Amino acid sequence: MLDDQKAKLLIVDDLPENLQALSKIIEQEDRIIYSAQSGDAALALLLEHDFALAILDVMMPGMNGFELAELMRSTEKTRHIPIVFVSAGGRELNFAFKGYETGAVDFLHKPLDIAAVKSKVNVFVALYQQRNEVKRQVAILEENRQILAATKAELEHALKMRDDFMSLVAHELRTPLNTLYVETQLRQLQLERGDLEAFSPANLRAMIERDGHQIRSMIRLISDMVDVSRIKSGRLSIRPVETNLSKLVSRVVEGMSLQAQAAGCALKLSVQDGVVGFWDEFRVEQVVINLLTNAYRYGCSKPVEVTLTAQNDIAEICVRDHGIGIAEEAQQKIFQKFERLNATNIREGLGMGLFIAKQLVAAHNGDIVVRSVPGEGAEFHVFLPLQSEAARAEAAEQASH
Repeated sequence: MLDDQKAKLLIVDDLPENLQALSKIIEQEDRIIYSAQSGDAALALLLEHDFALAILDVMMPGMNGFELAELMRSTEKTRHIPIVFVSAGGRELNFAFKGYETGAVDFLHKPLDIAAVKSKVNVFVALYQQRNEVKRQVAILEENRQILAATKAELEHALKMRDDFMSLVAHELRTPLNTLYVETQLRQLQLERGDLEAFSPANLRAMIERDGHQIRSMIRLISDMVDVSRIKSGRLSIRPVETNLSKLVSRVVEGMSLQAQAAGCALKLSVQDGVVGFWDEFRVEQVVINLLTNAYRYGCSKPVEVTLTAQNDIAEICVRDHGIGIAEEAQQKIFQKFERLNATNIREGLGMGLFIAKQLVAAHNGDIVVRSVPGEGAEFHVFLPLQSEAARAEAAEQASH
């Protein structure tokens, strides 16, 4: 049995031979015996250890057993320790009565009845061990109760997030689907009326562009949901290849210029030439698209600036808008799943773009930070290490497992 699981017993007597004899009588594997030859030494031990029982000799020089018992009963740490007195004095001295007055649970007369001593000590040790076991079980129950409460709260939160998410998905998918449905009904009506002018080359191009926009919106929503599922299951992988980041950022900005223009935002681009490293081109493009989408969505139809620089083997992409900005307390929350800014006039998106971007950048051993002042827009800085060929090979190997 480990020492910290054993019951501790204290015996106090001014005569070493008495201590040794009593110790021999009560010693067992499940207990540790401490001895003291004075009241002062006993108090020092009592304040240091948690004892299952204290056996005190009544007649001791200096502080006697009764005085020691009174001190024990006046101290919070020791007042609950059972006390058994031992005395060589005759029964006519009425020590037993005084012992019970001071809070003793039993009184033994010398010469000691060995069997009785063993039996009494065994009872107190058993009671002590039972109390400790009850305390342990209560602690376990309390810990389990807290775990259950925390789990219940997590489940309730997860259920709420699921319900909110399903409601959000339904709302976001309904918008492009309704638009496509209305467009289809209108075209069918035009065909039934023989209005072929509505299908002129110019009108067809406009129709195709509108349909493409709505379809891309739905594909993006579904892709975001798939990415979140992969991140949650730990299956999101990257496949780094040598990538010209300068060309990638320029291409993405050019490709999104029409969307930004439709939102009333002019895109301004400043790119350092020749920024080349090893990244997953598709995933980095996804990060830039998410940041640009966020910028013109919350940019209040003001210019959005995109810059790319490289220094000290780190590429930095900065996307800055001049829109509503982000309060300080919200600047970390926006990188969590399904978090969106409280902008009543903006209801697009599932609130997953920044969460996905954060995870993709982290997968490249990079970082993404936001700097913002409410009302003055926001800056998102993406830092990507210019990985070496060896790092690229290692990342590719990890991605293959």
